[in-house]
Parts: sequence; C-alpha cells; structure tokens
Amino acid sequence: MPAVQETVERVRRIDVDQYRYGFETQIESDKAPKGLSEDTVRFISAKKNEPAWMLEWRLEAYRRWLTMTEPTWARVDYPKIDYQDIYYYAAPKPKKTLSSIDEIDPEILKTYEKLGIPLREVAILEGVEPPPGGPPSANRKIAVDAVFDSVSVATTFQKELKAAGVIFMPISEAIREHPELVQKYLGTVVRPRTTTSRR
Repeated sequence: MPAVQETVERVRRIDVDQYRYGFETQIESDKAPKGLSEDTVRFISAKKNEPAWMLEWRLEAYRRWLTMTEPTWARVDYPKIDYQDIYYYAAPKPKKTLSSIDEIDPEILKTYEKLGIPLREVAILEGVEPPPGGPPSANRKIAVDAVFDSVSVATTFQKELKAAGVIFMPISEAIREHPELVQKYLGTVVRPRTTTSRR
C-alpha cells in the first residue's frame, strides 16, 4: 500500500476520544521562562532569528492583546487562565544524524505512532540516512511539516513542490527566504486590529 494511503487508513482507525484533551511528549527541550511579556516576545523572536520587522509585528500584537478583555461564554465553565503560568516557547534539543530508526528517541516514536504515521515516513521526518544502496530520499512523495512544541523539526518534499511553483516551508524559514511574501500576506486573514476581546 502506498505510504500516503497507509497514513490515511491509519488516521481513519484512530480513536478520536483519546485525543479529546491532547497528549504530551516528554523529550529534552529548550524553553523560554514561563510567562508572557515584551521580554518573552523578544526572546522568542531572537530564538527564531527573525528580522526587526517581524519582532515589531509580534510586539504590536502583544501590546494589542494587553488592551483586550477575555470573553465570557454562556454555559461554559472553566478555570481562569493564568497566562503567566504558560511556556510560550519550547524547542526540541538539536538532533544528530541518525543511521537507523532504532536511534530515534522512543518518546518521539510513540508520538508518531499515536498520530498514525507509518515508520517509513518517521524515518524521513527524523532524518534517518538511507543505507548504502537503499532507496534515495528523493523518491519520497509525501509533503509533511512536523512541528514539535514551537518549532518545525522536519519538512519533506520541498524541492519537488518548489519545482511545481509551490513554497512549502515553516513560517520561520519563509520569513528569512521570502520576506516580501510574508510581509504582504501576514495578518490578511485575521487582521491584527480586529476588535475582539479576551474577556
């Protein structure tokens, strides 16, 4: 069965109830200190090596958020959210080049299994080098952007899509490689100055 069809079939078999409240993958990672402030925004932007215009966009959004009030919802009861008790940035520690799927962190393998991603796709996403004489990675036909916590950790099928005129990459990479496109379209679906409230 082709890998794409295998993925579709596995996703159909997933028990949706087990994901009602999400799950957590315990892996070694770098984190920002808890809490949201201009310092946190600057920390995240620096970690992502963003240009000054992107940092200013983030700071403006943060300052706008400070003026908003949280909405109240009819017949919905949940504890008050403590926005200062949340990590707003986490990234897996950099990984080494792997030569076998057996070298992948077992916690990451469990996460891919929960998501229904076949092992051959896991090997591509985790950068497992094919053995000499094995099938080259260029033969893959699956476009995936795997995101852990706050960062994209693997993106596949970029060259093939680029040849077809499609840009497929994490936003952090797009900000560096295609700043004119990001600046043109960022915030055009949900406008930064939309009048909404946090309360």
